[in-house]
Amino acid sequence: MPGVAQPSELGEPLGPLPQEFATIVRPELPSLIKEIGLEVTRAYPEYARLLEGPYGQGIRVGVEQSISVFVDQVAEPAAPSALRDEMCRRFGRFEAYEGRSLDQLQGAYRLGARVALRRAKKIGRRYNLSPTMMLTFADALFSYVDELEALSREGYLEVRSASDDHTDTLRRRLLHLILAGRPVPRVAIAELCEQTGWTLPDEVTLVAVRPSPDLDRLAIDRDVLVDFTDPQPHLLIPGPFDDMRRRMLEHALPGVRAAIGLTVPASLASDSVRWARRVLELVDAGVIEDAPAILCDDHLITLWLLSDPVLLDQLARRELAPMANISVNRRERLIETLRIWLDTRGTAAQMGELLDVHPQTVRYRMRNLESIFGDQLVDPEARFSTETVLRAMQLRARSNDTPI
Repeated sequence: MPGVAQPSELGEPLGPLPQEFATIVRPELPSLIKEIGLEVTRAYPEYARLLEGPYGQGIRVGVEQSISVFVDQVAEPAAPSALRDEMCRRFGRFEAYEGRSLDQLQGAYRLGARVALRRAKKIGRRYNLSPTMMLTFADALFSYVDELEALSREGYLEVRSASDDHTDTLRRRLLHLILAGRPVPRVAIAELCEQTGWTLPDEVTLVAVRPSPDLDRLAIDRDVLVDFTDPQPHLLIPGPFDDMRRRMLEHALPGVRAAIGLTVPASLASDSVRWARRVLELVDAGVIEDAPAILCDDHLITLWLLSDPVLLDQLARRELAPMANISVNRRERLIETLRIWLDTRGTAAQMGELLDVHPQTVRYRMRNLESIFGDQLVDPEARFSTETVLRAMQLRARSNDTPI
């Protein structure tokens, strides 16, 4: 404690206060309690208002207990402190109920200790007490304040934990309702918004994350709804995903992969999280390259082309039906050539460079393709369907290394 010599600074441990010290101090308690009350209420006007209210008497009892028990334990170290302990916990609970941190209460405890130490110095001069005695008193006093703070912290955390658990439950329920899809249960959502103090935004961005023990709820912005208990953890960010939100995720999800869905109207939140989860699946499959934060917006075509694997199989069967009776190796070569042609509309020389074959080989393959597909390569709609299928098959082939 600044300004107070600690035992290590004296070169030897300080012993307990003699019981006679309690006898000297006890007559000072009424005026000391009054002095501490004046100093504390002057420094913390909020406590002055509380003393005038319905909790005033309880606060006075708590202050008196805190000071009296210190003196009692000097006289008798085993003196009971149950009432003092409960009063300190109540002080902590009250700060939590008021929505404050413990800083103000801790400041009041320490101010009270400084007033008590100032009074003790006067008593020391009056009774000619030794410097060692005064250092022992200071050491015991500030250790006692640490004890009071610890008791108040117990009460504070008790309320905060219960309150946080209840609020988190309501916020998770709110998130589930928003993700329930259309029609949105607006009355239920409005009630939960009122209970949690959360405002339903016009637009939201959903984020899907991989399950991990490293998910840090405390680093998440207060206006973000989260459910890290779900087998597929997710977050709802009000509004768009910007640089500030990106930094938040970096702190809250260190080393954890996340997929950021599209920013959509709140009524489409379930679609945003569905797309984000699908991106994570495609990352796992090797279709989309892994990264700490992956934007769905960068992979919309991939999401669309691979949105329905069974339908893709049916489309591929229809579009590539003319090649059904061709041997596997020849079909692969022709499909690769067709894909390059649809992608580039290049010359034989350009396509040959991409395919690593002679231009004459390209021309030969293109004549085969024209013979096999006929008007399918001329009609714009048919050509678009074929190109779409080939692109989707190429994407899907990344995941399992199967031939296109």
